Amino acid sequence: MKKKISTPKCPQAVGPYSQAILMNNTLYTSGQIAINPETGLMVENSIDVQTRQVMINLQNLLSESGFSFDDVVKTTVFLKNMDDFATVNAIYAEYFKENAPARSCVAVCSLPKNALIEVELIASK
Repeated sequence: MKKKISTPKCPQAVGPYSQAILMNNTLYTSGQIAINPETGLMVENSIDVQTRQVMINLQNLLSESGFSFDDVVKTTVFLKNMDDFATVNAIYAEYFKENAPARSCVAVCSLPKNALIEVELIASK
């Protein structure tokens, strides 16, 4: 059974998509950018600040759905600048201390709202 996941602790969807979908004990999130859900605004234009906000948004989606970072099996990271990889990797490692999920990381020419990073994930129990 497919269930739409929505929480005010994450940026609200602004188009025809869901924050996340839960299907058969697997959670699929939409890509999260560094929007503070309390203000609806992008956080400062700094890769470390934006990466932390993205991870907080993902953590809130996981929690709302009964999952944690331990349940994540795959992530996809989109970076505006691959020179930010080391900074992102260090922050990312704070959330995946053991049994890190499979991951893809790609450089893109632009992201919504001129974000520096976007991350989506899949979690399963």
